[in-house]
Formats: sequence, structure tokens, C-alpha cells
Amino acid sequence: MERRQKNKPTGRRQVALGILVLVLLPQLATAAKPPNILFIYLDDFGWRDTGYMGSDFYETPHIDALAKRGLVFSDAYSCAANCAPARGCLLSGQYTPRHEIFNVGTRPRGKAKNRLLAHIPGTATLRPEIVTWAESLQTAGYRTGMFGKWHLGTTPRAQGFDVSVDHRRLPGFKGHRGPDGAYLADVLTDRCIDFIEASKDRRWCAYLAHFAVHTPLHAKRELLPKYQKKKPGKLHKHVKMATMIQAVDDGVGKLIARLEALDLLDDTVIIFYSDNGGYGPATDMDPLWGYKGTYYEGGIRVPFFVNWPGVVKAGKTSEPITGVDLYPTLLGIADAKRPDQVLDGVNLVPLFKGEVDGLDERPLFWHFPAYLQSYQVTHEQRDPLFRTRPCSVIRKGRFKLHEYFEDGALELYDLSDDIRERDNLADRMPDKRDELHRLLKDWRDKIGAPVPERK
Repeated sequence: MERRQKNKPTGRRQVALGILVLVLLPQLATAAKPPNILFIYLDDFGWRDTGYMGSDFYETPHIDALAKRGLVFSDAYSCAANCAPARGCLLSGQYTPRHEIFNVGTRPRGKAKNRLLAHIPGTATLRPEIVTWAESLQTAGYRTGMFGKWHLGTTPRAQGFDVSVDHRRLPGFKGHRGPDGAYLADVLTDRCIDFIEASKDRRWCAYLAHFAVHTPLHAKRELLPKYQKKKPGKLHKHVKMATMIQAVDDGVGKLIARLEALDLLDDTVIIFYSDNGGYGPATDMDPLWGYKGTYYEGGIRVPFFVNWPGVVKAGKTSEPITGVDLYPTLLGIADAKRPDQVLDGVNLVPLFKGEVDGLDERPLFWHFPAYLQSYQVTHEQRDPLFRTRPCSVIRKGRFKLHEYFEDGALELYDLSDDIRERDNLADRMPDKRDELHRLLKDWRDKIGAPVPERK
């Protein structure tokens, strides 16, 4: 008697399996492909300048809706308190001493008689040999586009972007206003949409680096009556700033609508981030102390969330992250190879996906061997002449230490119960102060960070 082989599919089972494979193959292929990336990066946009972060005057319903469906980071940082060094860190994945973009431009800031330390010029250009994440994404097969503020010397096309719309090169624009009533945020949004439409049949990464809400504070005129009539908030009340923020948010709504129409929204990771704290004369990061240009929380803690449909669960985390983490994270999202250069950050994708509850406790660093002079407000900085003087800063866990090189001052804060950084614990917690100071000095020695000397 012939024995039937076990587990051998019958004719009907073979047909059923074949149908199942045909149904699932396209879905499996789609799931295996890395997603598109929309990276929205704002300029001088403060920690509390959105509705989801508590603004009582500015209106950001489209950004808020994305944040509600995404993972919000309450303790996200920029790597610098002003534009160029923050962007250098973001694009290179390296802290400032490696790429040496320390300030906006290379000239000394403030009056010479008030600067006690010698000038360290640094550079204004991201060196061509530094491989940007855009170049790494290109190598992985992505089509890349940059729309807005570059601020790193050279050109975006020379450092990894297939398509580039530099806001400074748009004909007829002065600040945020252009010919025939054109408004910069609208134009950049439209150009970004054009890029997405032209790239819809392949993987793409759109880096929408708005110039908003940087000075000059040019209101979007048609929105002025709305905010002139609106009751001022206790936290925020600046009418021109409100119109600029709404222009950005309206653009986000337009982008989302277009992604939906192209059936791309569910296959697109959206990252929302800012280059530094808000502009002190026009906005407020309360309860944080400080603003753009200071290394207190108000100058470096910024809004951040990731929206990744079907992958990232909605929620909020207080995990500290910083700008250099974005490079390895983008590589993780895109399944791209790491370049042959140092990357100072960590890949956040496992945290995004909920594969880990948190990151191992690690120090975050800032190094600013330069000066930033004051502007119209001086009430949330160490002295009235400079928003900051040369310094280094470290955060590890709940503790943050500032070191100021002119006077050797050390300031230690426990951010868990003093987020405003007003209770200096340096003298009361000498062991913690010395531990963090030692880590900070060891890091500077290892990375070759220049410390300015007396004139």
C-alpha cells in the first residue's frame, strides 16, 4: 500500500497558496521599501510656538494634528543656539568642533572692548569632504530636494541635493516678501510640492528648511486683521509673528492634502524640528529661560516630533535627543549605509518604533567658543552686553552644567525640578558638578574643541 507523503499540498491547497502569495507579494514589497521623508525644519521657531506645545495666541492646527498622531519629544535640542552652527551639525551629524562652524559668519561679534577672550573665527562653510545625510540618501537611491535656507556656504546641490531652491536666490524677494504679493513660506511650500509630484514614482526626501520665522518679521498681510482683532495671550501676543507662523502651518496643511491626493501620506515619514530657540523680542519659551543665542533651555530646546503612519505610535517622550542624532536616524529610516566619517549621534528609529523604552543615558554636548551680542531684550541672559559669551555645556540625565570661559563660572541645574535654570547647584552638589565638568573637559580634549584664551 502506497503511503501518502505528509504535508504535501493538495491541488486545492496549492491554488489557495498561490492566490495568497499573489495577494501578499505587492504588500510585502511595499512594506520592505523604505518610506519617503518630509523633513520640515523651521528657523527661530520656539519651543512653545505651536498649539500642541501650549501657545495661547499662535494657531497651528495642521502641525498640531500631525503631532497628535505622532511621537512628540519634549526634551529635543538643537546643537547650537543660532542658525549656521545648528545647520552644520544637522547636515554633518557632527558636533561643532568637528566641522568648525561656530557662529554665523567668521567675524567677531559685539564691541571689542567688551570681549575678554581672543577671537576664534571658525569657518562659514561646511567642508566639501564632509558627507551630508543628503549625499548618503542619494547613494541609497533617494531623490533629494532642499527648499529654503541653506546657510552653509557652497551650495545644496554640491552637497547632496538633486533639486535646490535657496531662498536667497529667488528673484525679487526681500526677506519674506516677493514680487506681486508673493510670500516666501507659500513659495517654498509650492516648490516642495512640485518636487514631490515630480518624484512620486520613486523614493524621495524633501528638506523644507523654511526661512520663517526669522527676522525681518514680515507679516503675511492678508492675515493681519485676524490677529489684530484677536485677544492677546498671556504667553504670546505678537501679531506679525502669528501671521508668519500661520503661513507655515497653512503650508503644512497644503502639503498633507497633496500627499493624500497622491496616495503618498501613508508611505511618508514626517519630521518636524527647529534650528534653535525663538526670537526673544517676539516670542516666549516660558517656563524655559533664555531665547535664541543663549545656551539656557530657551535657546536650545526646540519642538520636535516624528509622524510615521503605521510604524510610530502616537505619544510623548521626555527622552533627550539632539541635532546630531538626525543623521543616523535618517540613515535608519532610509536603510542607507553609514559614510566613512564620524557621526556623533545615535539612530532614533528603534525608539520611534517602540523597540526600546529609552536610550542608554548619555551626555549631550554644546561648544560655543565665540560671542553673540545682545539685541532688544536682555532680561534672560547672563549679562546685558551679550546673549552668550564663550562656553561649553553638557546635559546628562536630569543634570545640566554650563561652563563660561571668561570667568570660569560653572552653573549646575537639575532640570527635573528647575527647568527654568534659576537655582545654581554648583556649590551645593560639588560631586555632581565635578563629574559633569570632568566629562565635559574630557570630551573637549578628545574632539579637539578650541577654547579661547585671554587677549
